[in-house]
Amino acid sequence: METYTFLRLFADSWGLLGMTLFFIGAVIFAFRPGSRAKAEDAAHIPFKDD
Repeated sequence: METYTFLRLFADSWGLLGMTLFFIGAVIFAFRPGSRAKAEDAAHIPFKDD
C-alpha cells in the first residue's frame, strides 16, 4: 500500500473520528458550568492596563 493511500484512508476514518471528538470536547469545555466568569475575565485582559 502506498503511503498516500494509507494516509488518505486513515484521515477518512480515524482522523475524522478524532477531529469530531476533539470538537465535541471543545464545545463541552466552553459551555461547562462556571466557565462564564473565567471567559469574562479573559476577555478583559487587554484592557487591564488602561
